Amino acid sequence: MESEISLTETYDNTPKKWRDLNEVFAQCRLSVIEPENYIEASQDEAWKKAMDEEITMIEKNDTWRLVDRPSDKPIVGVKWIFKTKLNLDGIVQKHKARLVAKGYTQKPGIDFNETFAPVARLDTIRTLIALAAQKGWKLYQLDVKSAFLNGILEEEVYTDQPDGYIVKGEEHKVYKLEKALYGLKQAPRAWYSNIDTHLLQSGFKKSPSEATLYVKHVDGQGTLIVSIYVDDIVYTGSCLEMIEDFKCEMMNKYEMSNLGLLHHFLGIGVIQQEGSIFIHQKKYALSLLDRFGLKNCKSVSIPLPPTDKLRKGDRSEAADEELYRKIVGSLLYLTATRPDILYSACVLARYMHCPSIKHLGTARRILRYVQGTVDYGIKYEKGNAALLIGFCDSDWSGDEDDMKSTSRYAFSFGSGAFSWASVKQQSVALSTAEAEYMSASEATTQATWLRFVLHDFGEELIEPTPLMCDNTSAIAMSKNPVFHQRSKHIKRKFHFIRDAIQEGTIDLQYCKSEEQLADIFTKALAKDRFCALRG
Repeated sequence: MESEISLTETYDNTPKKWRDLNEVFAQCRLSVIEPENYIEASQDEAWKKAMDEEITMIEKNDTWRLVDRPSDKPIVGVKWIFKTKLNLDGIVQKHKARLVAKGYTQKPGIDFNETFAPVARLDTIRTLIALAAQKGWKLYQLDVKSAFLNGILEEEVYTDQPDGYIVKGEEHKVYKLEKALYGLKQAPRAWYSNIDTHLLQSGFKKSPSEATLYVKHVDGQGTLIVSIYVDDIVYTGSCLEMIEDFKCEMMNKYEMSNLGLLHHFLGIGVIQQEGSIFIHQKKYALSLLDRFGLKNCKSVSIPLPPTDKLRKGDRSEAADEELYRKIVGSLLYLTATRPDILYSACVLARYMHCPSIKHLGTARRILRYVQGTVDYGIKYEKGNAALLIGFCDSDWSGDEDDMKSTSRYAFSFGSGAFSWASVKQQSVALSTAEAEYMSASEATTQATWLRFVLHDFGEELIEPTPLMCDNTSAIAMSKNPVFHQRSKHIKRKFHFIRDAIQEGTIDLQYCKSEEQLADIFTKALAKDRFCALRG
């Protein structure tokens, strides 16, 4: 170390092949070290303050009361969890200490019963963003502090006193929980029941199609839409007065952080500008490249080459299964704003069991594609026609192992796509028409649900939703019982599309293969075609 310092001090102007150590240290990203237990945390004032804030919040909410230890009830242990929260630019935002219950010791029927609690689907969030962009509305965000502490428990639950906060002279006593603690099996359900009741009492109507979506229409004022994902609340609307009243009401009811305009949600960055909203996952993409050692790799122009066919048992060596699963799982979450890698990520997901070196190499190639497109995302713009339109497509016997086809669809609402999927079909299709017919049926179910959600938003969709398909035989089969020899064996559930067409829910229309936007979800494409569809 001394020799390095002396070398840098020798030069008045540091040569290009050397770098000043102060510059190197300034650019180094400091690793975040989080304490493992209370003893380690108690040595740092920042973490002590975070723990004090957590206990203060618990007591302020009347979460528990100190009682004698019961002889006939199990006692649930508690522990401290520490997490450093970072901003999008990597700077420390806050130190968060959370007291959690050891819920893994709970037994069903004794200290918990029902546990299910819904969360908002990403499709719903993107639909809300697309609608806000189309209407020119701003999206806002609230964060509920210690949300689960507001959930009222129906069961009788006791916990130990937490480390560092044991009441002197009462060491033998335990806490009886009146409200939920993080870590309890029933905590999410208790919180959801609490906020659901409050919103319904405040005049909101819950969507029958999305349990975490609430809408409030006031004649003469406007519309307010609220979506909940655990402790994150996203809201928008046409009336600024209703938005302000809702914010004040919620902050009076619960301890909340007013985050203002929506900027970051579930790892998704949101950039709101006049006339458009752009969503991306740049920070998450960069973290993946850093995590898997490809931060400075050479990028590629397409995720998968058209000639590359993957299959099980390709006779190459076995790969690290844990590493492969981590990469594929991360890529699948990246598709929240990156539908351009949906096909390739879904193909890799078929080989989670016993992946080969070839599969791992393909996964790394997709990361190399991400390296060159970290700034990519989806832009929703105002001004285009507010028309729900879908595209459906399918390959034929695309899976090299079982010869099953894959259904793909995508929907837009005036600008960028906001709903998409890639679903492997459950049975082997005997013709391209059959594969396309089943794909159109899958897309119809999604179109029906999206129409329900948009109706809840207040959007009246009078006309059938156009669903674009590039197979004339599939279109003919959906409108009339033709091609009996080709279709007599198709499962009855796929004929749901015929009812949807007769009821005016969708209108299956023909489009040329060159105009089929869902083609990018169907197979690996050549560079020119891929870039043209990606936009």
